[in-house]
Amino acid sequence: MDGSMKDQEGFLPVAKVEVDSARSVVSGFVLEGRGADGSMYRLDMHLEMPLDRRTQTVLGEMLVQSVWDISRKTPRLRTKRPKRNRRSVGK
Repeated sequence: MDGSMKDQEGFLPVAKVEVDSARSVVSGFVLEGRGADGSMYRLDMHLEMPLDRRTQTVLGEMLVQSVWDISRKTPRLRTKRPKRNRRSVGK
């Protein structure tokens, strides 16, 4: 990754993807593009609202001109606490 993708609030950069194509599907869009690492990436975007044809066209044109910085939240590492040795209480 380049210097523009920085760890913020526990997020680690995964990929920086320049979108090459945006194809509309029934429930949203399928975006494809090449990442800074040379790999191809695909993002399936699902929308919960119907879009008319004109809105789909305009949104698709905007998305194909986008670059996506994708990061993921790092899980917190939990350290195991040593088990305490319980002593039997005498009667």
